[in-house]
Amino acid sequence: MDEIEFPKINKTALSIASSFEEADKLDREYWHSCTPYERLAYMELLRRINYGTAATARLQRVLEIIERE
Repeated sequence: MDEIEFPKINKTALSIASSFEEADKLDREYWHSCTPYERLAYMELLRRINYGTAATARLQRVLEIIERE
């Protein structure tokens, strides 16, 4: 996946919400209807869009050590 492939827009799947609460509900229903693989693939697409081809093959782990007093 070196080149970003933008998904095609399915205009028949679009819906109009009359409030932010309704839009949140529709978003939740949509993502719950997707398989875990589809959700992960979309997350990877968003990561590639944001970071481009310089995105690493793995997600980076961050370790922070704190001292308790």
